[in-house]
Order: sequence, then C-alpha cells, then structure tokens
Amino acid sequence: MSENILVAVAWPYANADIHVGNLTGAYLPADIFARYHRLAGNRVLMVSGSDAHGTPVTVLADAEGTTPLAIYEHFHARFLDLFQQLGLTYDLFTSTHTANHFRVSQDIFARLAQQAMLYTATGQQWYSPAERRFLPDRYVEGECYLCHYPNARGDQCDNCGNLLDATQLINPRAKTSGLALELRDSEHYYLDLAKLAPALSRWLADDKAHWRPQVLNPSRRQADSGELRGRAITRDLDWGIPVPVAGWEGKCLYVWFEAVIGYLSASIEWSAQRAGSPQAWKDWWYDPRAKTYYFIGKDNIPFHAVIWPAELLGVERLYEADPAKTLNLPYDVPANEFLNLEGQKISGSRNWAVWGLDFLSRYDPDPLRYYLTAVMPETRDAEWEWAGFVQHNNNELVATWGNLANRVLTFAYKHWEGRVPDPGTLRPQDQELLAKIDAGFQAVGDLIQAVKLRAALGEALALATEANRYLDQQGPWFEIKQDKAEAARTVYTALRAIDSLKVIFAPFLPFTAERLHQFLGYDGRLFGAQRVERYADALVSHAALVYDPDGASGQWAPSRLRPGQALRQPSPLFRKLDEVVIADEKARLGQPAAG
Repeated sequence: MSENILVAVAWPYANADIHVGNLTGAYLPADIFARYHRLAGNRVLMVSGSDAHGTPVTVLADAEGTTPLAIYEHFHARFLDLFQQLGLTYDLFTSTHTANHFRVSQDIFARLAQQAMLYTATGQQWYSPAERRFLPDRYVEGECYLCHYPNARGDQCDNCGNLLDATQLINPRAKTSGLALELRDSEHYYLDLAKLAPALSRWLADDKAHWRPQVLNPSRRQADSGELRGRAITRDLDWGIPVPVAGWEGKCLYVWFEAVIGYLSASIEWSAQRAGSPQAWKDWWYDPRAKTYYFIGKDNIPFHAVIWPAELLGVERLYEADPAKTLNLPYDVPANEFLNLEGQKISGSRNWAVWGLDFLSRYDPDPLRYYLTAVMPETRDAEWEWAGFVQHNNNELVATWGNLANRVLTFAYKHWEGRVPDPGTLRPQDQELLAKIDAGFQAVGDLIQAVKLRAALGEALALATEANRYLDQQGPWFEIKQDKAEAARTVYTALRAIDSLKVIFAPFLPFTAERLHQFLGYDGRLFGAQRVERYADALVSHAALVYDPDGASGQWAPSRLRPGQALRQPSPLFRKLDEVVIADEKARLGQPAAG
C-alpha cells in the first residue's frame, strides 16, 4: 500500500553559497531518500526554501551596504541554479519571504496564543550603544556559559550544541563590530516551553528505536532536564514577519520560531498552487499513517527535535475542525554530522570550502552525488579529500559500474544488430546472478528506508561487482568465437543485471541512470522533470523550484528487458579523472571565491 512520505529539508540561510558540507549534511540525503520512495510507489512531498529572514542575511546586508531583500534574492536565485544542476527534486523549494508563509506563521502564532502557550514578559536584551539598536541573538557572540567555547552564538553554542540564553553569555560582543554591549529591557512574546516540556518528554519517550542516538539522546536530556523555560519568539527587528498584534509594530517573529513553520507553509503553498487541491497538504500533516522526515545538519537538532515538536504540540491542529486530527509530529530526524575538508573545518570566510556551483562548472553532478554519499557523515564527522574524490570516481564509478554498463552495451549493440539478444534457456549461473541482483532491491531499499545511505550505496556497488565477476567468468567476447548462442545467454543476463542495477543506482546517480535507461531502449523517463517557476506574490516577485514526478512511481523493481528490444547507441557514463586535478583543486582552497 502506498505511503505518504513528507521529506522536510533544512532551509539554507540566503546569505552565502552552498558548499559540499551543506549538500551532504541535508540536501543530498533528502533527495536520495525522496527519489527512492517515488520509485517505490509512495506519495512523496519534498519541501524547503530559502531562509530569507535569518540574521545572517541582515548581517551581510549591513556589511555590504545593501538591503536584506537584495541579499536574499541574489542567493535564492543561486540556490535554484545549484539544485537544478545537482538534480535535487523538491516538489517545492520556496522561501520564507512569501505572503503564504507570513500568513501561516502568523496563524501558528495566533493558535499558540489561543492555546495559552504564549505569554508576554519584559526581559533584558543586548543593546548596542554604537549602533543604537537591540541586537538579535545571532548578532551577539561570546563565551558559552556551559562549555566555555569562546565563540558561541547568542542562540546556540556550536561546540556543545546547547540552546543558550544570550543574556548569560560571558564577555558578550556585537558580531558586526566586536564592541561591548549592554542589557536593556524590551517586551516580547515567549513560547512557554516549560508548559510544553511534559508532553514533549512523553513524545520523545515513545518508541524511537529508528532515531539516531546522537539526535535522540540529547533531545531527551533537554526535554527531561527541567530546564526548558520560556523562549522569546519576537525580536526588535525591521526585517521579517510582523507580530500580528496591535501595538506591536516594529517587532517581528523571531526567525528560529518562524523558519521551522516553513515546512508546513511550503506544503500549503504547494497544495494551493500546484497540487490542484488546496487541501492536499493534509494528507501529509493530518493522516496519522503519514511519515515525516526532517533532513538537517547536527547544528539544527535542538530546533527540529525539541523546539519544532513543542510548537506542533502546542498548536495541536490548524485549519482543521475535527478535534481528533492533530498535526503530525516528526517520524524521524536523521541529522548528519559535519563534513571537514582536507583535515580542517569548512570555513566560508576563509574560502576553505568546495562550493557547489564552482564544482559543477568543472565536473558532472553524479560523481559529486556519489562521493558525497560514499563519505556521508551519518554517525560521525567525515572528510572530503580531493584524492578520495578522484579515487572513488576512477576506481568505482568508472571501473566498476560505468565500465560494466558500457562494455556490455557496446558489445551487444555491435554483435546483435542493436537489439537485446534472445538467450533461449538460461543456465544456473545466469539465474544465480539475476537472483542476487533481484534480492538487492529489498536489501538496498531497506537501507534507504532506514536512512543508511552510505551502506545502501555500498550494497549497490557490491552488486555491480558481482555482475563484473560473472562477466569475467563467462567471457562473452571469447564465447562468441565458439558459440554465439552461449554468448547470447551471457549478454542477455548481463543486460538484465545492468537494467536492474540502473534502478538501484538511480536515487544516487539520477543523471546517468536516465542516460542508461535510454541506451537500453526505453521510452519515457525514470524520473519526472524539474523546473523553475516564477509567479507574482504579494511581497515579492517570486521564483520557486518545482518538480513534476510523472513517470517515477512504481519502478523500484527488477528488469523488464525483453529479447529483441531495440537498444540505442551507447557511450561512456563517466569520465576518468587525471590525478593532476588533486593538486589543482587543493591549490584553489583558501583562494578568493569565483562568482
């Protein structure tokens, strides 16, 4: 039976280009997962967008003497370009700066107030005398009062991962100027996390054996600690979503509160504009059988495993009259760890990064997808090494998988007049190989469903190695000289194996899978098409990445190749890389970024 699967993907701050650490942290694993579920016949809704209101956007705007809107629009367009080139199949990639997101966020605020989950209080907030303004927490840096990391942000410490009270930072300073700050009173709305903590603890205590320990354990500790307390959800800002309360002009909803609402608002936007039914989003948000997965990096765990579930528990339901129907809580939060680069932490400010758009100006997308999956930091930090990228490309993509597909297709196209040969009766060794490959659909599928993508890719490669071993043992290029019928059995079996492997590799390597699909003589596509749509919005002329999944459903199954099927002229799927690129690319690190 088909399942409803919501793939909720972290929202990138629209203040910087995306690097490989971001890609392997959240965006690529989400796409692999979504593509698999579409092939398996499930109803997938994959949503995200640019976080336009994050304080990193306003920090950069201040530094460059421009507006937050201009910064957001610039990077949003580059995100759309990158995601199209890399083949990330968002059903909708939108932004937080749309009238729809404003409305849904304000409705969530109002519903929480109605449920008595908000309160107002006058509290202290850091004020910059030099800039004559209150500073959002992300404009404040200082020493963490828990682990004493010297460069903690006002809202969260990247070293220990704890949510912080900015007013308790030791030796606080303004991020923009480094100057001293002073505390002043300001009235704000607070989310009553202390009131929500018991329900949050009960939910986290439920069966979550499928959660990663590095996500579940700290989340349970935070919920059970007794230290969750009210957290301000408004700030003195002029860029963001206005607080929908009379007399609160000049204050906005705080970005940590409203950005996570984007998963819901994007679903509603997709439903209204593209699904043909304004209520379609409810299939993922109210159906208790639906499963919602949140793909994020480890620095976002508290916001997705504690804060966002608390908001959902406080809201209970939205736009739904039936009191039995409540908004779905996360089924899983498969957060990844960090990717380092050549022995150092990735740093955008030092340009110690491999930028997505820059990489794709020199290399193809599938080798990037492959390498980032092969080293994906699922349970611990991992490392990007240019020598490793070349090795994986040449020894695995080219030598194991690409060479298998190319040499068999080329041989078949030449010796059987461009058609799949008729094998007659298959031999035991032929049936044994096909049985192994067919079993791979279950094995690889189970691993992807468990979000163990590195292991899933490894299993796919092992199956390709089995096909190579079979081919070397049978040697059809020798068989054909003695008995063409025997060679036909071998080539037919190998083509069937390659056709199945094409599907197994497809979530990881969609571009070359589509090419191979065509070489094997199929019409149509394995996957649908993605495009950028532009439409008028009440706030901004908006561009969004959308995906038409037509053709992807129900193809996670063994080969249906038939004798006599016409093949198309094949060509190599991958390029072997000269090892000179290792030194060339390492020399680029730390240099000024292009574009």
